[in-house]
Amino acid sequence: MYYPFDSRKALYKSKFGAVASGESLTLRLILHNDARVNEAFLRFHRDDLPYVSEVKLTAGDYIDDYRIYYCDISFDTGLYFYSFRYTSKYGEFFVTTFENNVGVVASDGKWWQLTCYDKDYKTPDWLSGGLIYQIFPDRFNFSGKPKKNIPSDRYIVKDLNKQPEYKQNNGPCSLGNDYYGGDLEGITQKLPYLADLGVTCIYLNPIFEAHSNHRYNTADYLKIDPLLGDEDDLVYLCKSAEKYGISVILDGVFSHTGDDSIYFNKYKRYGDGGAYNDTNSPYYSWYKFYDDKKNYHAWWGVPSLPEIIEENEQFNDFINGENGVIRYWLKRGIRGWRLDVADELPDCFLDNIRAALKAEKEDGYLLGEVWEDATTKESYGSRRRYLHGAQLDSVMNYPFANAIISYVNGGDGKDLLECVLNILENYPPESIKLLMNHLGTHDTARLITRLGKGSNLPHNRSEQAEVKLSGEEIKTAIKKQKLAAVIQYTLPGVPSLFYGDEAGIEGCGDPFCRVSFPWGNENKELLEFYKWLGNMRKSESVFKNGSFEPVLGGLGILSYIRFKGNEKLLVAVNRWCEDDQMELPDEFKNAKALYGNPSEDGILKIPAMSFAILKTEE
Repeated sequence: MYYPFDSRKALYKSKFGAVASGESLTLRLILHNDARVNEAFLRFHRDDLPYVSEVKLTAGDYIDDYRIYYCDISFDTGLYFYSFRYTSKYGEFFVTTFENNVGVVASDGKWWQLTCYDKDYKTPDWLSGGLIYQIFPDRFNFSGKPKKNIPSDRYIVKDLNKQPEYKQNNGPCSLGNDYYGGDLEGITQKLPYLADLGVTCIYLNPIFEAHSNHRYNTADYLKIDPLLGDEDDLVYLCKSAEKYGISVILDGVFSHTGDDSIYFNKYKRYGDGGAYNDTNSPYYSWYKFYDDKKNYHAWWGVPSLPEIIEENEQFNDFINGENGVIRYWLKRGIRGWRLDVADELPDCFLDNIRAALKAEKEDGYLLGEVWEDATTKESYGSRRRYLHGAQLDSVMNYPFANAIISYVNGGDGKDLLECVLNILENYPPESIKLLMNHLGTHDTARLITRLGKGSNLPHNRSEQAEVKLSGEEIKTAIKKQKLAAVIQYTLPGVPSLFYGDEAGIEGCGDPFCRVSFPWGNENKELLEFYKWLGNMRKSESVFKNGSFEPVLGGLGILSYIRFKGNEKLLVAVNRWCEDDQMELPDEFKNAKALYGNPSEDGILKIPAMSFAILKTEE
């Protein structure tokens, strides 16, 4: 039996996934002879155009009792949706997709998606096959180096084990005003530790001067926050990291600034100027003020974060000009940027960021914060073109993160595989190789807490402050975390480790996920496991641009193959609370076990809450 169409099989679609502009693509519709087909057509429309086009399919060969109808076609850059129509002795019919991208004959239904990216779309190779380590700078490591010119209104926490403050009580220690002293020199000191984990890229949350510990309320884009050090410390970190094969990327927050900044200067920390105080300020046109000149448009209505008009010519030149912020810090040794709330930055501004970055460093990395499927994301009243080839190199991969955590917390493996295949089908290969596959960030609860408590996390901060895993919950969560990490480290893209997840740091969302790294009190079991994972990933070439093939997805076992050339790895995870087994594909029946049990007469036995990684012998 043949389905009318399946976008994931070469019999129907000559290339899996996205295609390059101008690239020839063969599409095949397969219909039973009893359908008595007269003519068949491909129907498609580009997402930004109002009309549907049709191409007549050629009647081709027979397969058993079926006939193939096909066309060779190419597309310009853009997002397309397509389906099929045919006429017959019995009338007119349509072929659309039902589930898993398989086609059915129906009067109506979902159309298949086809992403067509610019044929010249090229992303950096240096990060492919690597590992990102995200650091919230204030909480990672204090070098002991004295700092100068620290604002007097900051509260310096002496007890590094103290829980971050979660109340905005306007006291000396309040939400956002408690600093733990982590700095750039402290990160440099820990480069050997990061190298042991297999890290190849450090992603730093904001490091520019700002008057909250998260520093997403930028005060000066051209100055390192004095608690973190100075410009020389960043240059030294980048040069030192390079010796370990590690690059550094920075967090760019360009949607808004702080109200307490050199640009807005609401409280006159920086003298009498600034947009809030002076309509003649060079920064006044950056912001949207209302009639009284004192009320202004703020990011998500938060008064401390006045929103920027990114289309403003002066602001654009300040950020993206030849001597702008993007190129200034690239010249000092960083290798790329992560863009905060990329979906709130207009296309013209993103285009200019990319142009500035690539002009300064052709292999610079541009990563965007996008929480959904980046190929179908809508904002600013239109579909975004992040991954068409002229904007982002890749995005933070929240779909993978949510699917992995859902699976190890009791979900179905087929749902995880479906999520993976959807992303692989929709995203261009150049962006897939650099997807930031995280399982936790500064915006989410800690991984071990999410796995230990499941969906039972409270929303109220005062209640979150009391959340602590029991001994039994920790044991179970560690088993789950290992499974989650194995999947994270072996799927297409680049795994990203939020500082301290490898050490077993607990905590709900902001600010509880931003505690100090527990140097000397790490969970040794987890730490050693992550070191093994990092080394395993580094030693296997399939994780650098290797292909993906699903094998099995069920309530218990999840399995897939990564392959590149003659090298093949099979990953099998059993999140079930009981031992389970699976029949191996023929090519893995005599494979070497990198972890777990070897094959027993073609059967792989996987203990409860465990996994196996097999490698075919070359």
